[in-house]
Amino acid sequence: MPQIRQLTAYLETLAPLAYQESYDNAGLIVGDPTADITGVLVSLDATEAIIDEAIAKGCNVVVAHHPIVFKGLKKLNGKNYVERTVIKAIKNDVAIYATHTNLDSVQGGVNYKIADKLSLQNVQILSPKTQVLSKLVTFTPTADTQRVLDALHEAGAGNVGNYKNCSFRTAGTGAFKANEQANPVIGKIGEDHLEPEDRIEVIFPTHQQANILAALRKAHPYEEVAYDVYGLDNQNQEVGSGAVGDLPESLDGQAWLAYLKEKMALSLIRHTALLDKPIQRIAVCGGAGSFLLNDALRAGADVFVTADYKYHEFFDADGRITICDIGHYESEVFTKELISQHLAKKFTTFAVILSETGTNPVRYFV
Repeated sequence: MPQIRQLTAYLETLAPLAYQESYDNAGLIVGDPTADITGVLVSLDATEAIIDEAIAKGCNVVVAHHPIVFKGLKKLNGKNYVERTVIKAIKNDVAIYATHTNLDSVQGGVNYKIADKLSLQNVQILSPKTQVLSKLVTFTPTADTQRVLDALHEAGAGNVGNYKNCSFRTAGTGAFKANEQANPVIGKIGEDHLEPEDRIEVIFPTHQQANILAALRKAHPYEEVAYDVYGLDNQNQEVGSGAVGDLPESLDGQAWLAYLKEKMALSLIRHTALLDKPIQRIAVCGGAGSFLLNDALRAGADVFVTADYKYHEFFDADGRITICDIGHYESEVFTKELISQHLAKKFTTFAVILSETGTNPVRYFV
């Protein structure tokens, strides 16, 4: 029977915790990582009602998009819904795992799920992250270059956009002298040695540095491996906020609103004025996305679909784009499908169940 730590490790290959925002609290919030899994309930939120549903359905793990704990808990006495949920989970041995802004930030994540619901094509990250990539430079004997590169690629280095096994190499000469304590693979102790070598350069996600360096040391023939690691400011086109893509066909304003309402199962849409032009390029951001408006404009979007817009922020559209606020819950509720689909493909020895409990705290009188 798989343990909770195997589940969380898999989820973190899909959405590494390193990609969560600084304010976030993704990861295993409650639970013993070594406990066997009896079943997983997938939900948007983790609330008391969700824990009750998990218990009733024989699930000892809740995987939610939103963390139940954002700020540090100084006491656990049940004075609010957060404390009551945590207490109930602990008492009933139900683990709570959250995959939040890290799942927002990856290709194929939350925003790609919205794009999929809207049948968008040519989908890309709207605002790629910077400072999440590093470059490794190392030096290998020419005969060992490909073997070392193969090991680095296997560990996750050398991926650039749609290309894999990317590297750069230049030929040169390495020089060294081994002392009496050394055990050199080539050269003799106490003698200067010159060796034809390749300088290898590969890019890798910064959070994978420990694994990359471990693979380098294991594959490299030298007793002492020379290398440099540099942090990069390059944009990572596979990680970032929001997404942008194109409708299969352009729509007029009213047809677009009807299309959005149907595809996202909405009861209402708050929006700015419709522009007098066809709508085809769509920017999206699940949850609160007003910070991405300028990115949507730079991407040439006709419409920006997001949530949690404030009154005065709507003025920022300024006749350049149509903002469609569809509600926080409504913009992210299909994240449950996204998570459950991944888990059901990976794990077959326990049930993965979509929560049937509505957790939207907002009610509409229509």
